Amino acid sequence: MQQKIVLIGGPGTGKSSILNEFIRRGYECMPEISREVTLKAQEEGIDQLFLEKPLLFSQLLLEGRELQYQNSLKSDNKYIFFDRGVPDVHAYMNYLGTDYPEDFLQKSKACKYDKVFMLAPWEEIYQSDNERYETFEQAVKISSFLHEAYSEIGYDIIDVPFGTVDERCDFILASLAQNV
Repeated sequence: MQQKIVLIGGPGTGKSSILNEFIRRGYECMPEISREVTLKAQEEGIDQLFLEKPLLFSQLLLEGRELQYQNSLKSDNKYIFFDRGVPDVHAYMNYLGTDYPEDFLQKSKACKYDKVFMLAPWEEIYQSDNERYETFEQAVKISSFLHEAYSEIGYDIIDVPFGTVDERCDFILASLAQNV
């Protein structure tokens, strides 16, 4: 039976590095799409879509993450790993204090993941870049909003300890094996 595994955490916590390692190991993965949305907006002349038009940015993310979820339903793979899930969208809107349509929350509840692994903010690995504008302090705050959003929907969140990318991947896989 397929398990949909979502990796959550604020910016710069190592989610993409872990997902890339899972890809290297041959697992099916759904990458983070916010950079793609941000770069497309920049090509259209909007420097920071997330800051300038947060509702539009979030709507585009929601559509992309829903599509990833629907595509995962067609897979025969045992595990599918997601770099962020649908509930991340309304968690970020809560972080911003921005109103959003009720269907954001409804879609978060409809797209069910089997396991949620949280990567805590880790200052030693945190880096900002052209698409990641948040400070480390903001990443910490965002992480708390993510934890709250997933918890409110009823997910049990498994904290991934700090360590090398391999160690973190091994922890996730060992946790999954224990719950088979």
